[in-house]
Amino acid sequence: MAKRLPLILLLWLITDIYFYHAVQTVFGVNSYTSLYWLIDATLMGGLLAALFVKRGTGTQQNLITWMMSGMLLAFVPRLVALPVLLLEDAGRLFRGFPPHALWVGELALVIAAVMFVIVLFGITRGRHFYQVRREIIAFPDLPEAFDGFKITQITDVHSGSFTDAKGVQKGLDLVNAQNSDVILFTGDLVNNKASEMDPWIKAFSGLKARLGKFSVLGNHDYGDYIRWDSPEEKKANLSRLKEVHNEMGFRLLLDEAVDLKAGAEKISLLGVENWGKGGFHKYGNLQKATANVADDDFKILMSHDPSHWEGVTLDHDKRVHLTLSGHTHGMQFGIDVFGFKWSPIKYVYKQWAGLYENAGRYLYVNRGFGFLGLKGRIGMWPEIAVITLKRA
Repeated sequence: MAKRLPLILLLWLITDIYFYHAVQTVFGVNSYTSLYWLIDATLMGGLLAALFVKRGTGTQQNLITWMMSGMLLAFVPRLVALPVLLLEDAGRLFRGFPPHALWVGELALVIAAVMFVIVLFGITRGRHFYQVRREIIAFPDLPEAFDGFKITQITDVHSGSFTDAKGVQKGLDLVNAQNSDVILFTGDLVNNKASEMDPWIKAFSGLKARLGKFSVLGNHDYGDYIRWDSPEEKKANLSRLKEVHNEMGFRLLLDEAVDLKAGAEKISLLGVENWGKGGFHKYGNLQKATANVADDDFKILMSHDPSHWEGVTLDHDKRVHLTLSGHTHGMQFGIDVFGFKWSPIKYVYKQWAGLYENAGRYLYVNRGFGFLGLKGRIGMWPEIAVITLKRA
């Protein structure tokens, strides 16, 4: 975050100064314009303060969460309204720069106000605005007994961010309402510490599926993002988190495979530890996970980070038919309507939300159940994915 701070502050300042002209045109120079700069100063001060609080503490996490929410409320509406002001200035350039038109300033403020309401909804209600997304995927070599097999996938719970028990339960009830054959969880149960799950174990234990519940670890589950008093403490935290999966009734797969059986037929469910591109740790070992799996078995893989699909899975010598991932959250911000989806995260991850296919091998990237950093979701609502397998 510290490395990106100068760029963040520069963009913030440029947008603020530009949008200020619209505020000044409509209201003049008075208490409204003073409040404009007071809000900015408060948010920037809070952002800077977050850098000097002990990393990984609850205080730092809460401060960052609230500052990000405030920044989005202040910044996004101004940014969306900015093109109106830019177009006006483009016209003024050829007219000798006459004074700003009042109606243009008013239009910019109306656009910003509408966007403010949208962002406010995302922060106050969006975090539990769960959406059930359904996919039907056909495979010619799917065992006949698994024709119609239904998977419910959730991912990126980030329980340390939860504060609303009723909101969380609403999502869990939706998961159970799908009556799926299996429930698969693809990592990031916590933000940093296993203890974050203590208030939620009972609720997640209530999830039910005919053939059981299975899970893998995500990058946040290893405790790599906070300082520990000793390596032993960090190791104990991970051990405790693995116990939590068991207490919730989930079979945690650590570079291993299990058979899901229907009559005399079966499919192989694989789970690997986290493997990410760039600076992310590459704990996962797909070779180990497939060691006892036959080449011609139908295979479903749980792998938290979608970059693992192109980085390892597609080139693996044993064909993996379907990979389920999460990790991106859809950045918790974007547009996702009527089949069109966009989020800034697409410039970081090639596969970031929804279904992808390569030579008959599929990847589904879930947008996530929980939230991290931003205390909400704007346009990229929390997801419960229901995938039905069909025999082609």
